[in-house]
Amino acid sequence: MTALPSWLRLDRFAERESLQPDLGRAVRATVAFMVPLVLAATGRLSIEVSFVALAAQNIALVDVRGDYRLRLALLLAMSAVLAGATALGALTANHLLAAVIATAFIAVCGGVWRHLSSDYGMSLAISSMLVFLIALNSAGGAAVARSDAAATLIGGLWGVALQVANWPFRPQHPLRRTVSDSWLAVAALFEAMNPGGPAGAVEREERMRLLETALRTTLDKSYAALAAARPGLLQRRLEALNLAAARLATRVVALNTALEALTAEGSFNAFAPALQPVLTALTNTSRTVALAVVSRQPSHLATADVRLRRVTNLLRVLQARGTSQSVPAPGLAQLVEILRQIEQHLPAIHAALRATVDRADERSAFSLELFDLHTLTLRPLASALNLSRHVDPALVRFVVRIAVLTMLGVVVFKTCGLPHGYWLPFTVVVVLQPDYGSTRRRAAQRTVGTLLGSILGSALLWLHLPFAALMTATAVTMFAFGYTVKRNYAVAILFVTLFIVLLTEAGGPVTVAFTVERLASTVAGGALALLAAMFFWPVWERDRFPPILAAAFRANRDYLGILADRLASGGAYDSPAIAAKRHAEAANSAVFSSLQRIVGDPKNRQEGIEQAAALANGNQRLTRALSVLALHLAPGDPLRRPEIGRFRRLAVAALESLAIAVERAAPVATDPRLAELENFSPDASAATNPQEQWVLAQLTRAATELGAMVLAAQETSAG
Repeated sequence: MTALPSWLRLDRFAERESLQPDLGRAVRATVAFMVPLVLAATGRLSIEVSFVALAAQNIALVDVRGDYRLRLALLLAMSAVLAGATALGALTANHLLAAVIATAFIAVCGGVWRHLSSDYGMSLAISSMLVFLIALNSAGGAAVARSDAAATLIGGLWGVALQVANWPFRPQHPLRRTVSDSWLAVAALFEAMNPGGPAGAVEREERMRLLETALRTTLDKSYAALAAARPGLLQRRLEALNLAAARLATRVVALNTALEALTAEGSFNAFAPALQPVLTALTNTSRTVALAVVSRQPSHLATADVRLRRVTNLLRVLQARGTSQSVPAPGLAQLVEILRQIEQHLPAIHAALRATVDRADERSAFSLELFDLHTLTLRPLASALNLSRHVDPALVRFVVRIAVLTMLGVVVFKTCGLPHGYWLPFTVVVVLQPDYGSTRRRAAQRTVGTLLGSILGSALLWLHLPFAALMTATAVTMFAFGYTVKRNYAVAILFVTLFIVLLTEAGGPVTVAFTVERLASTVAGGALALLAAMFFWPVWERDRFPPILAAAFRANRDYLGILADRLASGGAYDSPAIAAKRHAEAANSAVFSSLQRIVGDPKNRQEGIEQAAALANGNQRLTRALSVLALHLAPGDPLRRPEIGRFRRLAVAALESLAIAVERAAPVATDPRLAELENFSPDASAATNPQEQWVLAQLTRAATELGAMVLAAQETSAG
């Protein structure tokens, strides 16, 4: 294979990175962190460099989306919070009682930040606690508080300046990136769908489930951001492109369902190799659409056009191959129909994408979008912040735990006179999570990463490296942290510990006792967090799971009812049906997220998890089967088959019985109607057209899945 020229490899790398913020985030964080450090080392910065560098780095790391004014307002607000936390720490540094009360206040504020924003709250809570604890370890006093708070604010403003300076060079409409995320999520589904890939059937199914959950979450965020934006021509065009992604996603899920049904059929073995290039082409096309909507470059639009044409040809060839089978299986015929629907959807994708590139006919264009702010308002703030008065009880418990533990840590390091004892409460903040399962999963990687980072940092300081070498090592660790923080948290925590050690301890003597103290504080903090999550007002996910699963059953019940109405009346896949599908998929996502947390709970809190997982998987498969039914809706062509009404009656009763059973922690009550599910097998041979045949086949599959769920619930309690 001929190697690509260097310039072409670099160009492809730049295109890939333009879709992901990791490289840009790492560069911003490194510049933000290193400039104050170098200025201080050369005598050009007279204020406390630790606060300047940490504030600048934390602000530069934020990947803000939305209106440019929203971005600026949020970044300035975060800078003010960091400066306030620093001032409070320095003001209470010399008074133990005041320090303990202030620690509780910062912990409660951290809970507020988490409640207000799932995207930015956690990072702000951790970083504000860090600068507070460092200030708490200072000499204290009003003068020190003013100086350190000013240093933090200057650092925050430096980070804001770096963010703003990047906007003209990386122009990005506030809504374009969120639409591109939808297309990237669809591409990930296509990529994982390949039945001939290296993953086994179980691994493939698990990956598809996770990607479906991620896609549902991404689409929901996109809908929220687009709905909150001020109505206008561009907003409507982006909505159309996002809707095109959602409709393609529906067909993707249906295609995967059809593939699963065909895997066991002998006729599929000869058909599978021809499917692989189609899935690869669809993956690349979806990613190209994502790139084009962000970049708005005519060259990327042209590439998308070529890819769409190629996919169209591949789909036609694949359909012809499927229909030419000597003995076509019913499942294969359904797969061909889904491929046909994907092909028919491609022109709509092209038209929607072209409409979002305002200079699509030009060979090149310079974007002035950054200055076109009059078309946007601050209303996207509603979709970025959670302004609900309802606070999750689990978050309240978490805030109480973290407040008590950090107060205890402050008392220990203050009364014992530990030089850098703030590592104890800070490790608690980093490790402790709202539930035990998350804390347990994070504790090992965070504690090990912190320990390794501490040891490596101490080793670098013990070597007494030249100034240039030490600065280079610090820059490398900062860049590595910024690049890996969203990719691999276990690796990122190693690097974050490294640069904090180098930043806070490079100016003083390094001793064995000092290093041991920091390591002991880290271990003690991690152990405290784990013990508190287990014994201090714990939140067990097993107790929260039943209503979440019941809600998923009822969401499928409602989805099924709407689809049955549309089939019987010849209705279309309209807004209520789409909303019901989204609700069912979101409910399934919540169920599997809860199951993941249960796995992290103690063994004695995992009783019945196998049955719960069986019910969750069955419910998700039922949603997929219903989504395939949705593709067979024929507006104006009612399907008057008595089996539809019969299945609806049985399925609604079964799903409601399952919901009641898991809520009451009791087996499903015996009901003659539920037993009919096992015998539900409509005669597809009597169908008068392919649509009827496919619908009846899907009803049979859905009945099978539902019957298995009822059987699992009858064997043992799901609650």
